Amino acid sequence: MAKHHVGILISGRGSNMAALVEASRSSDCPYEVVLVASDKPAAPGLAWAADNGIATFAKSPKGMAKAEYEAAIDAALREARVQTIALAGYMRLLSDAFVARWRGRIVNIHPSLLPKYKGLDTHARAIAAGDTKAGASVHIVTEELDGGAVLGQAEVQIHRDDTPETLAARVLEEEHRLYPKVLAEFVTR
Repeated sequence: MAKHHVGILISGRGSNMAALVEASRSSDCPYEVVLVASDKPAAPGLAWAADNGIATFAKSPKGMAKAEYEAAIDAALREARVQTIALAGYMRLLSDAFVARWRGRIVNIHPSLLPKYKGLDTHARAIAAGDTKAGASVHIVTEELDGGAVLGQAEVQIHRDDTPETLAARVLEEEHRLYPKVLAEFVTR
């Protein structure tokens, strides 16, 4: 049976991308990663993907209109026959038009228990609020920032001596377990 084609968008080292790729190597995984694309041609995750035999696409958006840049990414995804896009540390906001073209076929991992702490600085915000738990959420991407339906979550206890960095490290470990599982469920629904 053919596996579902996933394209992953990254901006950095790609640790969640690597977790998705590693999971895809299991014979019972329903998806395969066919493309890793980035807005940062020097992103370390691109080198990891290439070293692991995965096609890559990189283009800097500098000096380009957003629509022109997204058209290039869209073309690369379509050429690779991507069926679902997984955002894994992709730090650019997608336009409403791009999201509409891929409606219901883009998922993201976010380092908070949504709907709490949309956007950036999630760990510092959870600690400052006195929360006892934090975590990660996988959600469908919509035009609203971090506002799509939550597909799965993993919780992490916040310790009294936590810093944003120590909390982030524990949340990231959970992300690496959560994202492949939820993506596998999503592509078979």
